[in-house]
Amino acid sequence: MIEYRSVAKTFADGTEAVNDFSLVLPSRTTTVFVGSSGCGKTTLLRMVNRMIDPTHGQVLIDDVDIATRNKVKLRRSIGYVMQHSGLLPHRTVLDNVGSVLRLNGMSRKEADRRSQEVLETVGLDSSHASKYPSQLSGGQQQRVGVARGLAADPNILLMDEPFGAVDPIVRDELQRELLRLQHDLDKTIVFVTHDVDEAFLLGDQVVILKQGGEIAQVGAPADILASPADEFVSSFVGLDRGGRTLHVEERDGRSIVVDASGKATGVLAR
Repeated sequence: MIEYRSVAKTFADGTEAVNDFSLVLPSRTTTVFVGSSGCGKTTLLRMVNRMIDPTHGQVLIDDVDIATRNKVKLRRSIGYVMQHSGLLPHRTVLDNVGSVLRLNGMSRKEADRRSQEVLETVGLDSSHASKYPSQLSGGQQQRVGVARGLAADPNILLMDEPFGAVDPIVRDELQRELLRLQHDLDKTIVFVTHDVDEAFLLGDQVVILKQGGEIAQVGAPADILASPADEFVSSFVGLDRGGRTLHVEERDGRSIVVDASGKATGVLAR
């Protein structure tokens, strides 16, 4: 379990990124921070592995204040996946995935075995192991990034807009892959995005943020859609534009799901 207790962060230039944020992130679930640029979502995520330390307040993992833990050891115990994969260009896929394992003292043979195993878990076969990042597509690079984050079998996986730099088709594939992985691996995932549709697809708990890390609403996607906290939330999730007000029309013998503007959004399964 991850808990924020009245955390705040003011940077050296005077920018107040987060002000008095408190929340519990349940174990073995996916919590998504969603909001516009500058709302503090990445700052909050990076507090979990001490890439950013709060100016005030505490972040706890399983009731232990992480300020008491060694930064390097903490970071090596937590998976981290970033937007542009962050792969080392001069190292092979296998070496990229196994980098944290080697830093943790694992032998090369065992690190290679574990790296190959986790590559297969994210849908990449052994033919990719000897390649370099430049030889991979954007989607494959992101899969390698996820594999690296999972290599040490961490309880916590941090994902900072990991699918934001790929095209919509690949992004959809990666989102579905993450849902499968979470079903199989049961991690505590903290995910950052600016895309509310992505947040609702992936999140068990969705946290909609205003500027300064202020919580506009937190809850399950269905609960937020059913009972938005205020006009800000209603507008942010698109309820005021009719895109989420759906009805069914019969067309050519099929039940078509249509939004308020008349745009078809899907087909009901029989």
